[in-house]
Amino acid sequence: MLDLHNRSVTYLPGVGPKKAEILRQEAGISSYEDLLFYFPYKYVDRSRFYKVVEIRGTMPYIQLKGRILSFEIVGEGRTKRLIGRFTDGTGIIDLVWFKGIAYVKDKYVIGKDYIVFGKPTEFGNNYNIAHPEIDPVENADQVAGGLTPFYNTTEKMKKSFLNSKAIQNLQYTLLNWLNWQVPETLSPDVLACTHMVSLTEAIRNIHFPESAEKLKQAQVRLKFDELFYIQLNILRTATARKLKLKGIVFPQVGDYFNDFYKNHLPFELTNAQKRVVREIRADMGSGRQMNRLVQGDVGSGKTLVGLLAMLLAVDNHCQACMMAPTEILANQHYATVMEFLKGMDVKVALLTGSTKKKERNKILPEIASGEIQIVIGTHALIEESVVFSSLGLAIIDEQHRFGVEQRSRLWTKNRQIPHVLVMTATPIPRTLAMTLYGDLDVSVIDELPPGRKPIQTLHRYDNKKAQLHEFLRKEIERGRQVYIVYPLIEGSEKLDYKNLEEGFELFKEIFPEYTVCMVHGKMKAADKEAEMQKFISGEAKILMATTVIEVGVNVPNASVMVIESAERFGLSQLHQLRGRVGRGAEQSYCILVSSYKLSNETRKRLEIMVNSNNGFEIAEADLRLRGHGDLEGTQQSGMGIDLKIANLASDGQILQLARDIAQQILY
Repeated sequence: MLDLHNRSVTYLPGVGPKKAEILRQEAGISSYEDLLFYFPYKYVDRSRFYKVVEIRGTMPYIQLKGRILSFEIVGEGRTKRLIGRFTDGTGIIDLVWFKGIAYVKDKYVIGKDYIVFGKPTEFGNNYNIAHPEIDPVENADQVAGGLTPFYNTTEKMKKSFLNSKAIQNLQYTLLNWLNWQVPETLSPDVLACTHMVSLTEAIRNIHFPESAEKLKQAQVRLKFDELFYIQLNILRTATARKLKLKGIVFPQVGDYFNDFYKNHLPFELTNAQKRVVREIRADMGSGRQMNRLVQGDVGSGKTLVGLLAMLLAVDNHCQACMMAPTEILANQHYATVMEFLKGMDVKVALLTGSTKKKERNKILPEIASGEIQIVIGTHALIEESVVFSSLGLAIIDEQHRFGVEQRSRLWTKNRQIPHVLVMTATPIPRTLAMTLYGDLDVSVIDELPPGRKPIQTLHRYDNKKAQLHEFLRKEIERGRQVYIVYPLIEGSEKLDYKNLEEGFELFKEIFPEYTVCMVHGKMKAADKEAEMQKFISGEAKILMATTVIEVGVNVPNASVMVIESAERFGLSQLHQLRGRVGRGAEQSYCILVSSYKLSNETRKRLEIMVNSNNGFEIAEADLRLRGHGDLEGTQQSGMGIDLKIANLASDGQILQLARDIAQQILY
């Protein structure tokens, strides 16, 4: 494939420099190889011809055989269009062009037989097809031979005559030039044991399917290739790291760990927590560098597991750090850890962008000397001024919010690479975990601590606000606190802030006897902190916020989460927000408020939330509904999974096969 990779698409007949530049900009096609691997996004069966009399406005695409009776130019300026009257003897339909009018009039001859293909639209009592594809009847074998591919194109591409049909023609030209042969990339052994078709057959049938069955085989082969090379790369990296990177050996479980475990544990660990702690201990004592992902639903006790790991590092004369994506979350972890370690002689420091210069000047030398044993902070921890004496463990919370580069800067803080523990409360579907985090060992905390009641989730429409306010009043009278969350969507931020501020004024009117506070992303850090403190201390009973509270705010007394315009949130986000309540022993509620008009998909999303508290079920459903490209974190993960044909939501079996084969080859 090397030659195809280096051969510019400019030299393909029908392209040239101008079109090549547009293909590069708009579709990422620079070489012959890029073009071959630019796959159709759908196929339409063109084996059937419809009659004009059969047309209905609901039909997706139709194909007709007949002749143009006349052409007429209608309208002026922007509304100017060319209308061709077309008949097959059973009725008449209008063919409409808004662009290229002179070209169309010259190209198509009145009275000649043509094949017309396009999407019918109902207009009054008549039907029309805008910008149809038209081919002479003698080309029927080429165009009406079954499944026709459709390629993604942009307006800019269409303006340069690079529509879907043109892309198909370029594929034909290229494959013809290659004598319909493509060099094989898999070994005969892999082909034999997977029963895959050859790459030549796959490429032929993905662009020009001979049948639905052959198309299916082509898709499976190309999906396998894509996932196989990703897995091979991930596993090779992981293997090389395991062989090359010697981990700092933590041989002993010492006084700090034992004292905390016996005398300071706030409650007995769940079996899941115990299992994960054992896995971490085994990693740290093995002589290999630990690289472990701990997944656990909101409230499953990941911070406690992280703290036990940090105490193991301290027992072995090393420092530990925990890096969180936001100041709110870093402060939260610091407060939690300090509470856990009350009465123990462990020196812990907090370092964020808001740490005052005087405080920073005191902390930095103490980190450098090793006097401070545990540091909790934001990405302020990776600044050059932060020097550790002996960093043995780095914990990264909600890692999808950090880029690869940010994470690797932590590794350079020590002569020997520290052990790494990644924690996430975003449950990751198995297929996504194998791809995004395929180089990490995965631990799952799948039990909630004892005494936690499942959160009750209810869906209410926004025309029933009076009952909702009544319910909130009763909960506050019982001594509880309430979150009210508003969406914040890029592009409509001004409107969203306006909604939040109007909601804030409204709640102050409805609940004059209680303090209502507000937090959003545009506030200064100090103001945000002051408002949050009002809520944490219990002075404010209602906190109105945008999604800044999505991760890590822990107020056990807050038992109600109201999510306004819930239809505008993704499933993972709704689940994360819901996890802000249910942290005490009281019954907690999450109320999803939406408008009455909902699409089927949105209705399904809200139903899933009402029926399930299981983060993994929800993440799988989210992947099925939205596809991997939209899932939170996959874009910023720094590993940008750019899949051309495979789909992590539906191709789990192919992914598993690809991983198994990659493992057989490497091990």
